[in-house]
Amino acid sequence: MQPIQLFDPASSTYTYIVFDAGTREAIIIDPVDEQLDRDLEVLRQYELTLAWTVETHAHADHITSAARLAEHTGAQTAAPSGCGIDTAAMQLVDGSVLHFGNEALTALHTPGHTAGSMCYLWHNHVFTGDTLLINGCGRTDFQSGSAEEMYHSLTQVLFKLPDDTLVWPGHDYHGHTHTTIGAERIGNPRVAGKTMDEFVAIMQALNLPRPKRIDEAVPANQMSGLRHDAGGTQIHAVLPAPGYAGDVSANLACAWWLAGDAVLVDVRTDAEREWVGFVPGAVNLAWKQWPGMAMNPGFDEGLRAAVPAGKKVVLLCRSGVRSVAAAKRATELGLEAYNILEGFEGDPDAQAHRGNKGGWRMRGLPWRQG
Repeated sequence: MQPIQLFDPASSTYTYIVFDAGTREAIIIDPVDEQLDRDLEVLRQYELTLAWTVETHAHADHITSAARLAEHTGAQTAAPSGCGIDTAAMQLVDGSVLHFGNEALTALHTPGHTAGSMCYLWHNHVFTGDTLLINGCGRTDFQSGSAEEMYHSLTQVLFKLPDDTLVWPGHDYHGHTHTTIGAERIGNPRVAGKTMDEFVAIMQALNLPRPKRIDEAVPANQMSGLRHDAGGTQIHAVLPAPGYAGDVSANLACAWWLAGDAVLVDVRTDAEREWVGFVPGAVNLAWKQWPGMAMNPGFDEGLRAAVPAGKKVVLLCRSGVRSVAAAKRATELGLEAYNILEGFEGDPDAQAHRGNKGGWRMRGLPWRQG
């Protein structure tokens, strides 16, 4: 069985979905934030249940949708332990195995592009991220890269696989889709037949431009794609967003709410509120997670009843994913709807990953937990 190969033209990134034909459980490798709706639709079309989202490394040219996919689908997140992606539920090391149905994906530590970079082996398929490309390899000149380690990863790890192993790269810029280990071992112009010194000299002479999105992408990807944009100069601004009125900081949402201009709607589940904390004064109206998101008549009725004519609605969830979907639905119902950046999660006194920096506990806002 072949993987499902998907392409993001903006970053020339390949995303892969592999699944167990019997149980329909699936893994997605290197998903792209801007392609979230596409990937959810593919999962629906193939009737798949997403078990894992997996990264090959912390990307510098695009932002992952791992956290958003996890919240939409209930999947777990996994990432290489050496990449600083601390939000991933499973930190992978060489030889780690991810099970989905009766299938398994095995991690191969292949440093060089970054110190933590990994490839993933599934039957006679290997997903190589930015380590091995078609007729090339990933750059090694930033983000803990090493040409010497890349040479070892290519020649002593990947090229030790059987020649007929199908190679599925993380990027391609020339319209190619896949290759084989045998073809790359013999014909890859950067490494085939080269000594380590020759390879290092080739890599040092590339002089590639700095990735345009690196300053934005790497910090976001180390949070599984969650971006915290509510601070600084944006704290009183409405940030444009497709499909609804915009994104706002907790401070601005609070100001509207206190002035009586907006209704605050909490779309988390009852269980989440019991565990994390309630928001005093909010309308509690759970938004069902995918795949039940498309039809949610109870949400529609509750929202219409909660928001008087002429008032805005500002929506919150745990991490700012469901509240985006809910804002889009509210807009379809004719309301002026805003998503509140960040979300509501964790106990700040316990230094939770997002709770200690989330907008809901900034500057003594009146909807603090407890």
